[in-house]
Amino acid sequence: MFGRLIAISIMFLGLLACGSPQPAQVVDRVQPPSRKIQNPAAHHVSRGETLFSIAWRYGLDYRQLANHNRINPPYTIYPGQKIRLDVGVAAPATPRATAVVPRPKAAPVSQPPRATPARPTTATRSENKTPKTTSTSQPPLLTGTPKWQWPVQGRVLSGFHGNNGLNKGIDIGGNLGQPVLAAASGQIVYAGSGLRGYGKLLIIKHNETYLSAYAHNHHLLVKEGDVVKAGQKIADMGSSGTDRVKLHFEIRREGTPVDPMKYLPKR
Repeated sequence: MFGRLIAISIMFLGLLACGSPQPAQVVDRVQPPSRKIQNPAAHHVSRGETLFSIAWRYGLDYRQLANHNRINPPYTIYPGQKIRLDVGVAAPATPRATAVVPRPKAAPVSQPPRATPARPTTATRSENKTPKTTSTSQPPLLTGTPKWQWPVQGRVLSGFHGNNGLNKGIDIGGNLGQPVLAAASGQIVYAGSGLRGYGKLLIIKHNETYLSAYAHNHHLLVKEGDVVKAGQKIADMGSSGTDRVKLHFEIRREGTPVDPMKYLPKR
């Protein structure tokens, strides 16, 4: 009896072994390499944005961006307008219109001219009026490299790390309400808080090559289109868009961030 129980147990264990599934084979798949994050193909203009602020946001030269989108000076854009960001890629060709051969028209029937009554001669005003033009104050654009000066007095908290994108300018510490000065003469081409991470921001165009930016202000004292001189007070220092009172200052040469410390005078 005992031997019989042992035999039955052995048979039962054998059946279990035959019915157990084989472990699934694990295939080591190589993941595709991560792609570098690039700018989107296009940007739709929001209220308050300018071509300069859009170019600044995506790290592009405003002149190339304007030319790529066929926008002429003074670079006026409108909310909802589509701005193509794929600078360097040829714009899609406009399809040519098929030439339509006009049908020959019947020759007009000549009629005798009607006699027009003579008008009394009266003194009339001259219609040679000077065309009405809208003029905007243009700054005395500098040639070459501007003569830079420090935009604020304070200790440099963080230096330039533009190569890896961590800091495209320098951060200067200070006190709330401390004067922020134009680092060089130019024209205000953006004044607002539409660029994420910059708080209340000012962008000054100094010439066709150089722009400068002043971020995290408490109050903006100038508006778009204003012409400013080097050393003029343009804002009050603040902490908008950041965690402490400081000025984030950038210089861009043809749309590319450069180290401000190489341009500002030593102190």
